[in-house]
Amino acid sequence: MDFISRGFRGRPREQAPAGRLPPGQYMVRDFPVLSAGPTPHTPLSRWTFSITGEIDEPRQWTWEQFRALPTETITKDIHCVTKWSKFDTVWEGVSVDTLLDGVDTTAEYVLAFSDGGYTTNIPLQDLTEGKAWVAFAFGGEPLEPEHGGPARLLVPHLYFWKSAKWVRGLRLMSENSPGFWETYGYHDYGDPWREQRYSGD
Repeated sequence: MDFISRGFRGRPREQAPAGRLPPGQYMVRDFPVLSAGPTPHTPLSRWTFSITGEIDEPRQWTWEQFRALPTETITKDIHCVTKWSKFDTVWEGVSVDTLLDGVDTTAEYVLAFSDGGYTTNIPLQDLTEGKAWVAFAFGGEPLEPEHGGPARLLVPHLYFWKSAKWVRGLRLMSENSPGFWETYGYHDYGDPWREQRYSGD
């Protein structure tokens, strides 16, 4: 399995509007593809999305049921831990608030899990109140597999590894538990404005 190196070098930097680019980041116009392991290809007929863990009753949607939920179009800047940032990205997805509507839980943390075994941990409060979505479209087109399609988590205020590709569910937890990259030394939270790239930052 190939891992992203601390020594990753990006393309030449462009000028960014003042106050919009987090420290240590540079702008890109393309959309770099960085993944751990091969790209999963799950047929939509077998795709489901689940909410499990510390919850009164687990929830699950098929692709058809998921796509029937209310959707939002979101325009956000995104920031990768490898130091590239992309401005004004346009997504369509289902708000995590919609998925959790009516859920009774005492959980404070979430572990997002994906096809291919990828996981990442996020405080529940960072997924609610309009902060996160499960996105199925990018730039007006269905989300391509290399960018996490058919659906990925979108948590744009954190480094982009927290926006899990190929997401298949959220496990609500009372205690924090590190995900895939966090066990390899990446920061537990990942705030780009505080440069929380690695453990100890």
